[in-house]
Amino acid sequence: MEKYLIEVPHGGDKASCLQAIRVFLATGSHLLTNADWGCKDGEHKAWLTVEIESKEEAMRLVPPALRAEVKIIRLHQFTRGDVGLSILADHAE
Repeated sequence: MEKYLIEVPHGGDKASCLQAIRVFLATGSHLLTNADWGCKDGEHKAWLTVEIESKEEAMRLVPPALRAEVKIIRLHQFTRGDVGLSILADHAE
């Protein structure tokens, strides 16, 4: 399984925040209780970290009403062995 970060943005006004929370709640309380929200700090997004087989499966976890702006990022942890000149060469600008 892979680990993904799901970022779900919504509008910056109070009504948009409440609507996003309601949509999460209506589709399953597990989404609401496992999401981290940035609204109280002015970052109007919810984030979920999940372990699942693919980006497509991760997208299916997101309520359809919120999928248009979703960003899904596959996460990876590097080891000491990964950190070296060979890995940096792939990302040189």
